[in-house]
Amino acid sequence: MNRNHLALFQAVAQAGSISGAAVAVRVSQPAVSRQIAELETELGVRLLDRLPRGCRLTEAGGILAAYASRWQTLEKDAARAIEEYRGLKRGRLAVGASLTIGGYLLPCMLADFHRRYPEIELQVEIGNTEHVHQALLAGTIEVGLTEGLLDAEELESTVFFQDELVPIAPPDHPLMRKGAVSAREMCREPILLREEGSGTRAVVERALLRKGIAVKPLLSLASPEAIKNAVAAGMGVAIVSRLIVSLEVQAGSLGIIPVKNLSILRPLHLQRVRGRSLSPSLGKFLEVVRQRSLPRARPGAAASR
Repeated sequence: MNRNHLALFQAVAQAGSISGAAVAVRVSQPAVSRQIAELETELGVRLLDRLPRGCRLTEAGGILAAYASRWQTLEKDAARAIEEYRGLKRGRLAVGASLTIGGYLLPCMLADFHRRYPEIELQVEIGNTEHVHQALLAGTIEVGLTEGLLDAEELESTVFFQDELVPIAPPDHPLMRKGAVSAREMCREPILLREEGSGTRAVVERALLRKGIAVKPLLSLASPEAIKNAVAAGMGVAIVSRLIVSLEVQAGSLGIIPVKNLSILRPLHLQRVRGRSLSPSLGKFLEVVRQRSLPRARPGAAASR
């Protein structure tokens, strides 16, 4: 059905006459009569009985008027919903993050966003870098925050934070009492790494390979917390983000091994599918990310060299 025909028919039904509808919608009476007749021809039924004074809905006209009223209400509801979406009074934000970011940076960003826009539903996926990339390409998340960066033509990436990776051991480990040691000497110890597909693992392996050191881990673990706990239990040493061990270092349950000539800085990436439109909620979340991004990590602090 022609939308204009339906709107004019609804106006006639509400006014009780073609002349009253013409005044209400500011269209000439002959034009209203013509379009109602076209609607009747299209549907193959009479919708109005034309009376000496006004008109009356036929049975078919009553059926159509009920649907027209519902259509009019639905149209208003749709317009209101879009306005609420634009004004961040409704909507959804789907974010993915790799484990270090998801555990130590993202919660503060989401809390900040939720305080500003409490009506927006939040959906979060946490996994390693490969998992986040797959979720982006599948369309289940709008933005991904990752430590690693896989080469995918469909994705665009910007750096939002500079992280520092530091070698850790229990505070009573022999390496903690030697002064500065070499990276090769540290890697003679049992070493713990993240699982395959982890951005952190890829960065650590590349940094050590640049020094001619290929490491075979004693154990591969799938979370930063598991790595910290295993190191604290004396299973070996590890190289992790400074973000995840600041509290343990302050408390004295873990220490940063003084390794000379080993500086591992890595960019953290914000990634989106190339060409995908920016929703209002995502636009505001990106503002929060920019505001909360910290300055580049400074190597050399806390005896890490």
